[in-house]
Amino acid sequence: MNGQTRLVVLVGDRAADNLIHLSGVLQERYDVKLADSGNAVLRVAQQLPRPDLMLLDASLTDTDTFDALRQLRSIPDTAAIPVIMMVDSGDHVLEQRCLLAGAADVVTRPLQSDTVLARVGTQFELQRAHMLLKHQHQHLEHLVQEVTEDLQHMADAVIWSMATLAELRDNETPNHLSRMQHYVQALAYKLQGHARFAHELSDNHIRLLFNAAPLHDIGKVAIPDAILLKPGRLTPEEFEVVKMHTVYGRDAIAVVEDKLGGSNTFLRFAREIAYSHQEKFDGSGYPQGLSGEDIPVSARLLAVADVYDALISKRVYKPAFTHETAIELIRQGAGEHFDPDVVDAMLAIEEEFMHIAMRFQDDTDKSLLL
Repeated sequence: MNGQTRLVVLVGDRAADNLIHLSGVLQERYDVKLADSGNAVLRVAQQLPRPDLMLLDASLTDTDTFDALRQLRSIPDTAAIPVIMMVDSGDHVLEQRCLLAGAADVVTRPLQSDTVLARVGTQFELQRAHMLLKHQHQHLEHLVQEVTEDLQHMADAVIWSMATLAELRDNETPNHLSRMQHYVQALAYKLQGHARFAHELSDNHIRLLFNAAPLHDIGKVAIPDAILLKPGRLTPEEFEVVKMHTVYGRDAIAVVEDKLGGSNTFLRFAREIAYSHQEKFDGSGYPQGLSGEDIPVSARLLAVADVYDALISKRVYKPAFTHETAIELIRQGAGEHFDPDVVDAMLAIEEEFMHIAMRFQDDTDKSLLL
């Protein structure tokens, strides 16, 4: 529809008396344009205002009707204009050819005025219905997007609340969670084109990793305060209890997967991070003693981010190390504690790490400003 008060119909017919007759039939309801050949149809169809519908003789000359129709279909401004073909009564082969060529309808001669008006009117009603459905579909898409965004915001809030609860029990701050998200995201983007990591680091996966990172220590909620908050060195027995936070975290995510009747990429990342972020590249970590490629990519990224943040943060049992010291210690752990490629990625963007640490700095820790 062209949006005008009166719709425009282009009539193409090789016979002048047919053009005069059809113009008289249609002009009371529509603005009518006339063309007596295929070339004229092509020319007039592209003039403003463009027709809303074309009523064409199937036997036009010069550029024949079917060539003209193919050319109009190849032009974006005219491709969607519906076409009604006119054929002689009884020529069923030509009728079939018209429909196969993309005609919306076929009318047969001798033409009846009421039939022509009814067929043209039907096409315009179909156009109106199509536009209405299109607008309703767009409106529905908008509503779905709004609901999806609301649900995503709610889910993010729940995830953040759960993660914050676990961190606060360990005397951590919400800033720690923000730092972890941005460290992991920075590492993921740096490694996105690396052959060993590309399969896991699409843009959408990186977004999900960002959201899952705060859940890495969620299992700490199940560790007794007497052990979790102990200011001094842990006994071997107490450390074994602390190690269980990885199992508790994995189990918490697994419960959600079970309730949903299956997993998804976000929950998989959350489960991997919670369960495997304490694994070491040489196999000396916990809880499974995984090594190398057996450690999930998500957990390998998280391991570097977590240790860096622990090193630059003040604890009851240690001062905050400088960025330079933390970087050097992580460099020394490449191939043993950490995946060497992840360490290389961190070294390549170490200034970005420092900026993240300073942006989300805890009020009680000013070491990075020195």
